[in-house]
Amino acid sequence: MNHALTQQGRTRRRHRIRARLRGSAARPRLSIFRSLRALSAQVIDDDAGRTLVAACLAEMKNAKNSVDGAKAFGTLIAKKCAAKKIVTVVFDRGGYKYHGKVKAFADGARSGGLTF
Repeated sequence: MNHALTQQGRTRRRHRIRARLRGSAARPRLSIFRSLRALSAQVIDDDAGRTLVAACLAEMKNAKNSVDGAKAFGTLIAKKCAAKKIVTVVFDRGGYKYHGKVKAFADGARSGGLTF
C-alpha cells in the first residue's frame, strides 16, 4: 500500500469530519492523533482557538501502544478533563476508522467519565 495515498485519504476524511464538528467552550472537541509509535489527544475550544487539555501516551508509565494501552490512555485524558471540570466533549476521530485503538481510546474516555 502506498503511504502517500493512505495519508492523502486520511487528510480528506479529516477535513470532511472537521467541517461538521466544532468545539465550543461548553462542549470542546476531543481530537486524537495516532502514529506508529504513540497516541496523543487534545481537548480543543475551537471558538477561542485554545487547547484546554493535552496528553500523550508517553506520559503514562508502562504504557504500550496497543489496544489496552489506548483504553488506559482514554481514562487518563478523562481524568485530566475532570480536573478542568470538562464533562461533555465532541469526539473527533481525525480521519481514522472508529476501530481498534481509536475505539478503545473512546471507550476508555467514556468509562473515565466523559460524555460524547
